[in-house]
Amino acid sequence: MRITAQMTARTTVRDLQGDLAQLSQLQRKMSSGKEITKPSDDPYGTGRALGLHGEVAGLQQYQKNVDDGTAWLNASDTALGKIGDAINRVRELLIRVGTDSAGQAARDAAASEVDQLIETIKQEANIQYAGRYVFAGTATDRQPYQLLGPDTFNGNTDRIQREIGPGVELDVNTDISGLFGNGQAAGDNRLLDTLRDIADNMRAGRGDDLRGTDIARLDANVDVLNGIRADVGARTNRMEIADGRLSSLEENSIELLSKVEDADTVKTLIEYTTQQAAYNMALRAGSNVVQNSLMDFLR
Repeated sequence: MRITAQMTARTTVRDLQGDLAQLSQLQRKMSSGKEITKPSDDPYGTGRALGLHGEVAGLQQYQKNVDDGTAWLNASDTALGKIGDAINRVRELLIRVGTDSAGQAARDAAASEVDQLIETIKQEANIQYAGRYVFAGTATDRQPYQLLGPDTFNGNTDRIQREIGPGVELDVNTDISGLFGNGQAAGDNRLLDTLRDIADNMRAGRGDDLRGTDIARLDANVDVLNGIRADVGARTNRMEIADGRLSSLEENSIELLSKVEDADTVKTLIEYTTQQAAYNMALRAGSNVVQNSLMDFLR
């Protein structure tokens, strides 16, 4: 009789402890708003949630890369636009003073303005984004062109890339040395060499060169500039498309993660209320069983 009473009491207490554990689990779910509060709640769901967390983190990193690359390309395009404006001004001066009727005083003044425009163009070549020179290749701590100094390119042509998706990398920097060249010392017919020759021909009064070869050389460099800007624009478009795609993928992954992790508030509240009522009933019934078993044990 005593052994039976002890077993009954132990069984009752064990059942009550189980009910209390379920009630505690529902309390944790309600307070955290999460379906899974510890791995043992749902081992499969935990593994799925960890995978989705990693997926979301990866997508967010790709988005950061896209944002950085887009800002880099925008800075490049802005500078290239200002370089184009300066070149257009040089062309206006060429047409104005290239005629035989232009006096030498006007040509000297135009040459001085071209000198200033050259420095403006070099200054735009030294544009920075986040403290890095965007046209210097991987030598981002180095000015591509020295102001009021030699026209030699001081950067390199190495590529800087950003990963914008699994196995997808896109160049964010632009090789400007193919446009600017290395000045008159190199005699490469590129922009700085051409602009220096234009200024010299204005001072020397060489009208034939100004309205002939100089304009042709300048226009050839404008074509190169337009090609570079078109390439920058195409890469910017790819960045924008990637940004939209990544945002959509992140939204879908977060929605899936929510379905795995987040608790149904209404359902959890109903389960908690039901479990609490059941526990209270079991507690009352159990107290009578334990009390009777104790009395039987004392007899």
